[in-house]
Amino acid sequence: MGDLTEPTRPFPPGAYPVVVIGSGPGGLQISYSLRRLGIRHAVISEDPAPGGMFRRWPFFQRLLSWTKPHAPAPRGSRAYERYDWNSLLADEPEARAIQPELMDGSSYFPSRPEMEANLTRFVERTGLEVRFGCRWTGTSQVEDAEGSGFIVNTTDGDYRANALVVAVGVAQPFSPPGIGMEYTHHYADVRPAESYAGRRVLMLGKQNSGFELANGLLQWARQIILTSPSSARFSVQTRSLAGVRARYVQPYEDYVLGGGVAILDAALARIERTEGGDGSLTVHLRRTDGGGDLAIEVDDVIAATGFVTPLLDLPSIGCSVSGRARLPLVTPWWESTTLPGVYFAGTIGQAAKGLEKHGVPANSGAVHGGRYNARALAGRIASTQFGVELPRPPIALEELVDTIATELAEAPELWHQRAYLARVFTIDPVAGLVDDGVEPLTHTLAVGGDDAIAVTLEADGTGAIYPVLYTRIGGEIVERNLEADPLLRYAGPEARRAISQIVREVVPGVAIEA
Repeated sequence: MGDLTEPTRPFPPGAYPVVVIGSGPGGLQISYSLRRLGIRHAVISEDPAPGGMFRRWPFFQRLLSWTKPHAPAPRGSRAYERYDWNSLLADEPEARAIQPELMDGSSYFPSRPEMEANLTRFVERTGLEVRFGCRWTGTSQVEDAEGSGFIVNTTDGDYRANALVVAVGVAQPFSPPGIGMEYTHHYADVRPAESYAGRRVLMLGKQNSGFELANGLLQWARQIILTSPSSARFSVQTRSLAGVRARYVQPYEDYVLGGGVAILDAALARIERTEGGDGSLTVHLRRTDGGGDLAIEVDDVIAATGFVTPLLDLPSIGCSVSGRARLPLVTPWWESTTLPGVYFAGTIGQAAKGLEKHGVPANSGAVHGGRYNARALAGRIASTQFGVELPRPPIALEELVDTIATELAEAPELWHQRAYLARVFTIDPVAGLVDDGVEPLTHTLAVGGDDAIAVTLEADGTGAIYPVLYTRIGGEIVERNLEADPLLRYAGPEARRAISQIVREVVPGVAIEA
């Protein structure tokens, strides 16, 4: 990507309308989308090349998100995005669906190097620019002749921005305090797999990172123990991406079949060196399932205890955070609720919870959800911060039902961000029936305004995925569910009849489908 010391690197320190921090998927997608809207901005990153966390993790290479080279939609089409969870979004044909080009056919889960190459190629094909090797070191607010804004301190100098977009991932390793935690090493510091050959390994944590390591070490470690106070939850049980993904359940099967893996519901009491000087550790656990305390001798303890959001000094200047991951408190548009003008993209977008219908979370923490958030966020910044008038194309009455049915059948934004993003159609007093595009559903339901229809897909945790139309008539919101189809056919005659009956309540001129 060029010499990082080269003085002609893009975006030298200075004043920019927007500064984007980060060159992972979130930073690249928001930069691309801002550029398409004509918003001048600078992108800075401490990394030497595109990729973000994918330059280092997952440790055992294969991603949890799939890309299907052979799918029920033409590669590069909008509908294909439903089956390609890893490519970023672009208008240029050559920059769409890049990920399947790079896969060797051995798996529909890309390897980490394939994902990194995907992001690098996206930058090359779209002509995006990033000032690599420029580390963010601090932030302050400023009031000057240009108005209110932020000073972003970096290793290259200071940047001034009216708006700041933070896309640094939930990427700072976190190990909880505890007696003897100095004897552990974090997921981020795991050694090569073969170095654990014949060793007894205990994982603190029973989420994806713990099970990923256990799965990868099955052929190497003599014994593997996973422990945390709560029982493990699996995605096949929650019927969502909440819980340990199906790819990592092999250690659980090994456990239930008595193959040498132990999975314990227990809290850590302390870790200490085992007497005798052989370098082993004794881990003392307090059972949380009603059993007695345990003392287990192991060779390694790995803290698979997750990551936190590296926000540096933003909390000290007013950005409130919450939870163990220290996620910022944000509006439905991913703007800090307590530090206006600071926005978040990429994995940090999971801070906006949405409705969480039936306890099913959005996919904002993954590329296939966050990329749509970033595109919507770019429009929000352009319109609210810089007065850009976003398109609101008119919709003919006779086309509305067909448009909604097609969206329910194909729209990747709705399939990937169920009950979180919605396609919104509004009856404007002047322009008539218009398409407001894709918005956060919670915003649409809370903002009030003209009569409208918000179209989304939802899941109830049983495996059913079904359309929901929210109507706003005279300020009153009504939720209308369509019947779930086991084959997910939502553009056929029965679905169209149901859609037309609901739509007619908002737009009386719409004909009822036969």
